[in-house]
Parts: sequence; C-alpha cells; structure tokens
Amino acid sequence: MAAEELRSNDLAVGSTDSLEDLATPFQVADTAVRGRVVRLAGAIDRILSAHAFPDGVSELVGEAAVFVAAMGSSLKFDGKLILQINGDGPARMVLADLTADGALRATAGVGGDEIGVRRGLSELIGEGRMMLTVDQGTDMERYQGVTQLEGADLATAAEFYFRQSEQIPTVARFAVGRLSRRGAADVWRAGGIIAQFVPSEGGVRDRGIATLQSDAEREIWARAEAFVRSTQSDELIDPDLSVNDLLFRLFHEDGVRVFDPKPIKASCSCNAGKIEAVLKRYSRSELQEMTEADGSISVVCEFCRTPYRFDADGREIGQ
Repeated sequence: MAAEELRSNDLAVGSTDSLEDLATPFQVADTAVRGRVVRLAGAIDRILSAHAFPDGVSELVGEAAVFVAAMGSSLKFDGKLILQINGDGPARMVLADLTADGALRATAGVGGDEIGVRRGLSELIGEGRMMLTVDQGTDMERYQGVTQLEGADLATAAEFYFRQSEQIPTVARFAVGRLSRRGAADVWRAGGIIAQFVPSEGGVRDRGIATLQSDAEREIWARAEAFVRSTQSDELIDPDLSVNDLLFRLFHEDGVRVFDPKPIKASCSCNAGKIEAVLKRYSRSELQEMTEADGSISVVCEFCRTPYRFDADGREIGQ
C-alpha cells in the first residue's frame, strides 16, 4: 500500500476529491497511532434516501455506516464486517455491514410513533448492546465481540467497545448531515475519523494486556487523542475540505502518512433467489397467510427497499 508523507507544500487546499465515498488509512509519523478517515457522499445519500426515517434515525444510521466503513475497510480477506446495535428505545435496532470489496449497506428498525425529534444514540436506542461480527466466509469461524452501549453518541460507544472488548485505545468522531445545493434537493453526507494505538501491524500485543505500557506511549496517544477530538463535525462532511487537508491540520506538528484510499459503494446483496429460498422454508398454510388479495406475496428488502413479488407458492413473479 502506497503512503504519502504530508507536508505543507504538498497540499491543494479545497481539492475536489474530498467526498468521494472513500476510506483513507493514515499513520501518525512513525508511531503506533493508525486510523482511517471516511467520507461518504453518493453512497450514504443512496442509503438514507431509500428510507423515510426521521432525521435523528437517519443520522444514527449514517454514523453506523461510517463506523463500519472505517473498521471494515481494513479487512484483508473475502469477508464482511457486521455492526448490530439493539436496544429498548424507539429505534430498536441499527444494522450496517461492509464487504471486503467495499459494498456498504445500513438500515434501522423503528417501532411506534414516539421517536419525534429525538436524536443521538442514548435517546433513540436506550439501553442495549453493540455487536461487531467478522464474517470470514462459510468455511471459517465467525468472530464476534459484544459490549453494552455506553455513551450519548455512537462515537463514544465505539471507543467503549474497543476499550472493553479489545483493549485497544480508540478515539472517534462521526458526523452526518444534509448539504444544500442551489436549484436541487438536499443531499445526505457523512464522515468520520477513527484513530487507534496499535503497536504491531494489524492489532494489539495480546488481547487482555494493556496496550499503553510506557510514559512515551501514553504521551504519544494523549496527543493523538486530543488532536482527533478537536475535529469539528462540519470538517468531516465539508465537500471543500479534502482528507489530506484535514489530516494535515490535525497532525502537521508530528507528521502524518496517508495511504491509498479504499472505495466504498452503496450495494445490497438482496435478490429474488435468496428470498425464494427463504419462502421455501414456510409451509403452504404459512404462505397463504402472507398472500395478498391479488394472490401475490410482496417482500421489500429492509436495506435497499427493493420490492419483490412472488406467487402463492413462493416463486418470483417479477415486476
């Protein structure tokens, strides 16, 4: 993976590639601080525009998409990273996943009319838990980490997850919002930055052993954490602020290496064949209960909202 050492005379302020659905890895100088900046434009607009979620729920789903894009973009095998959040609040579930080739999808389960103008993790999810699952394919064992939800927002909950489940010092900032365009409809944008202290390629020394083991390491991490926390929400979704500009602003005192970005795309794996396979598991009487007045069974993908129609025996009718 190619790396670029940022210097002040290397930067083109206001470059136009700042929001192109990318996850960009970086490393602070020669330290063990590594991270990713995620910028989502068309991908997150396609995901959120497919639903009619209240704004607060859309923002939380967008943050989940940023989180899974940041962590899943590091996969080095043909698999998938799945983020699932469950709770007892009006938004009872948030789900997002990213495949190794950058296919992103995200959705939420919303119950009742009590959401109103609620915003943020704690107000929408309530008490619950977060699960991160690494799916390495059918022939490999899944790895899953589970923690309780902790914090008012998803960034804080992500930090808590890695501190408790992996013992990896982590700092995160996420932002989701609409951008106005003259003469056109508003569009959703999302962005985020996650940094972690990982003293060896790909992870910690040993799970269960504190990572920061010296005063020098603690000082390095404290500086990086403070710099990331200084990131403003508008910087993460500003189409006129490139990733290089943002990272240089944060880490120019220490130096920062930026690696080749990974493209992210909104893509759903649903298809009629998969749904037919599910419908075949139901008995004839169960299929009859699903059948509508016109004799068809309607199914809508919970992620991309693509509609499918099947006959009373579970065979695709087509559009």
